[in-house]
Amino acid sequence: MQSRDSRTEEALRDLLDEAAIKKVHLRYCRAIDRRDWDLLRSCYHPDAIDDHGAGEYVGGVEGLIEYCKKGTLNFLSTTHLTGNQLVEVAGDIAWAEHYARAFHRVPAGSDGVAKDLVCNARYVDRFERRNGEWRIAKRVIIVDSERVDPVRESWTDPAQFRGRRDGADPSYER
Repeated sequence: MQSRDSRTEEALRDLLDEAAIKKVHLRYCRAIDRRDWDLLRSCYHPDAIDDHGAGEYVGGVEGLIEYCKKGTLNFLSTTHLTGNQLVEVAGDIAWAEHYARAFHRVPAGSDGVAKDLVCNARYVDRFERRNGEWRIAKRVIIVDSERVDPVRESWTDPAQFRGRRDGADPSYER
């Protein structure tokens, strides 16, 4: 029978592992939205596989970065919001499912109307702790639903649009 101290230690270790894994996913979201490719790379083990779906991208992290570099140029901005996060840790392996809603602002086309592509998705991950660090070993992205919203009006003062999709974003100032 485990002592109370060892059960407490184990529970604390599990909570710390879960928090570290959730933080990797949040860094992933930030990396995509800020187009920070070094940050994106840091979320994956070098031999990891990312599966965005057949016809999209399935492969290693360097190919994922090239896919994202090219794809994100089609948008004025992207915003990935994370909701439910279920993490199950078993030693140095973990399974995680992160619910997310992603917004992709598309510039106005010939119709003069910008659009928001809105996607409800889940990231289903296998994480591995190697050399004391949790990173994604395999990621599968599942799209549950999507829609396109026309942006016909705006109410925000243009001066408030200070976000940048690179290291010049105010969030990088510390």
